[in-house]
Amino acid sequence: MNPTTPGTLPVSRNARFAWYAGLAVLGFLVGTAGALVQAAWLPLGLLLALLATGGLFYGGMRATGTQVGVAAGGGGWLIAVIVLSFGRPEGDGAFGGGVGELLFLFGGMAIAVMCTTLSRLPRPTP
Repeated sequence: MNPTTPGTLPVSRNARFAWYAGLAVLGFLVGTAGALVQAAWLPLGLLLALLATGGLFYGGMRATGTQVGVAAGGGGWLIAVIVLSFGRPEGDGAFGGGVGELLFLFGGMAIAVMCTTLSRLPRPTP
């Protein structure tokens, strides 16, 4: 068991790793969906993709209570974006090479950094 602050339930190590793995998978899905949506409905799709990315990162921090929750979701998101940016040997890919793709990539990374550097909020006492 992890040492916890008074008034919180102890969380086992396996449960914490399950949270991080779930956030990584969710990050991969959000990155994939964001890559498809941001190009389809520019500029509203880009805004929607960045809002989903921000919700994932901030929600990961709030759900786990640590910055590792942001890193787990951000790792899955980054893997999805990098894999989709490679394209195929035939020449087609999810990213066509425009301003929207760069804003999605750099905006998502900026949101991840902002959520990681947020201070942890104190838990309410019962």
